[in-house]
Amino acid sequence: METILKFLKQLPKNNNKEWFDANRKTYELCKAEFENIVKSVIDKSVVFDKELASLEAKKCLFRINKDVRFSKDKSPYKTNMGASINPGGKKSMIPGYYLNIEPGKSFLAGGCYQPTPEMLAAIRQEIDYNTADLKKIISAKDFKTYFKELSQEDKLKTAPKGYEKTHPDIGLLQHRHFIAIHHLTDMDVLNKNFPTYVAKVFKAMLPLNQFLRGCIP
Repeated sequence: METILKFLKQLPKNNNKEWFDANRKTYELCKAEFENIVKSVIDKSVVFDKELASLEAKKCLFRINKDVRFSKDKSPYKTNMGASINPGGKKSMIPGYYLNIEPGKSFLAGGCYQPTPEMLAAIRQEIDYNTADLKKIISAKDFKTYFKELSQEDKLKTAPKGYEKTHPDIGLLQHRHFIAIHHLTDMDVLNKNFPTYVAKVFKAMLPLNQFLRGCIP
């Protein structure tokens, strides 16, 4: 992981095709190492999450090239390496796990990010019907150890359509994403037992993913 962090530290100030092409061999080494780490995480995680069986690491990795068509920032490369470890691979909408490596900004996450309107409606309906189940999951000791709470990113400021502002669990219903995030230090990433640690964090997230998977129409 040292090579990966070193490469990613250099990338922001050299975010151009000329530098990247000159350092492409280093990038390919980093990509191969990252793929091996993701494979190790999958192998350890499938023990508790059988839906990850037969998942290939290479189908989880995101490209480092950016889509700059609609972005003001035209730098061509992402400054992180990411993998979505979901049943079905990175293009799947099934709730799963995410691994992000970026110097000083690495994190683990999971759940359901940017659900379709149909999925979001189904999740909210399940929360309305079975709030106690979700509350039990996010108050569990293992979950609180790594995540504290659901991410508060991009929540509605009012009640979603079909629900009253006075709903007793309006705070949960206002979420537009149902994700949990665990931040990592560079020392965490460099630890020789990093894949084992990642799998341990993902295991604590499993009940949330199972709840959300059960909501999918």
